[in-house]
Amino acid sequence: MTSSIHKLLLPFNLAGLCTLSAVALSLRWIAPEAAVLGWATLAAFTLAFLLYDIARLRDTWAGHALLVLMPLLALLLLWLTPRSGSSQVLLVVWTAAAAMAWPLRWAAVAVLLADAAAYLILLRQGHFSPLTVTLMYLGFQAFAALIAHYATSAERTRDALARVNADLLATRALLADGARDSERVRVARELHDVLGHKLTAMTLNLRALGNDPALAGRKELHVAQRMSQELLGDIRGVVQSLRDSCGLDLATALHALAAPLPRPRLQLDIADDVHVTDPVLAETVLRIVQEALTNSARHADADTVRVALSMRDGALQVRVEDDGRLRGALSEGNGIAGMRERVAALGGSLAFAANAHGALRIDASLPA
Repeated sequence: MTSSIHKLLLPFNLAGLCTLSAVALSLRWIAPEAAVLGWATLAAFTLAFLLYDIARLRDTWAGHALLVLMPLLALLLLWLTPRSGSSQVLLVVWTAAAAMAWPLRWAAVAVLLADAAAYLILLRQGHFSPLTVTLMYLGFQAFAALIAHYATSAERTRDALARVNADLLATRALLADGARDSERVRVARELHDVLGHKLTAMTLNLRALGNDPALAGRKELHVAQRMSQELLGDIRGVVQSLRDSCGLDLATALHALAAPLPRPRLQLDIADDVHVTDPVLAETVLRIVQEALTNSARHADADTVRVALSMRDGALQVRVEDDGRLRGALSEGNGIAGMRERVAALGGSLAFAANAHGALRIDASLPA
């Protein structure tokens, strides 16, 4: 409900409502015998215009049907009020919506057909200058179509840049984590090879001195032997703790992946026994979640995506589901195909299903 209200209050819808209000004012001069049908037609156009954004997210064909219905209603109102000069404004509003939804070539053909029909209506109704009026509104429609098209292109480019930025942030987080692990291993190796070797040599020399009858009773020698043994044990403990990595920080990488996206919001649940040390496995998890976030935002209109990572039978279990709604049958495009290829390369399995709320659920099992 909140999402639907938000869409009704988008700037494009508010501008459209202002324009429709102006058209409604012009209906004061409609012929009395056509008033009821005229008001009903304008109300139907307004309803179709407001419902379009909501309908296309639930069913693509429903959105297309409303886009086809709107020019028919506009032409009907033009037939009823050919001399008011405002009815064709509805075609300008519709053109902007069509240019955002359809390829520019299809929208151009549809606009030309609608304008040809408008010209014939004005000619049939005895308008004093049908061609001039039609060409004038055609210019307005072209202007509206170009603005809508470039606005949509800019929005898509912005979303693409946000996804690329999120990808870079997540990859950087993994690389930084991997670099820290490599540095810990390098320091551990240096401590073991250099300090450990020298301390061992020192311990052996102290033991040899302790076997000398002249020094056997010296308290200082026993203290030095004890301290060298303790120091050697401490070095071994430090080396072991440095080598014992907790794995790559998947939580930070996944949050970095979702942070630049305005929606959906990422809800992450990682079990305590999940420790991923393989960068390829971590990269696969990132790509699965990334594609799920993109699909949820683009196709399901979801507000939240839940990601759960757990271990079962030596395999990493990845479950992703959102609170949106799967529209129609799942169509596997390049993104899902790439997801399958990544999982198959690791010898894992991938499954898609609808959850209890009708949203898409992704289950992946990856050998860890």
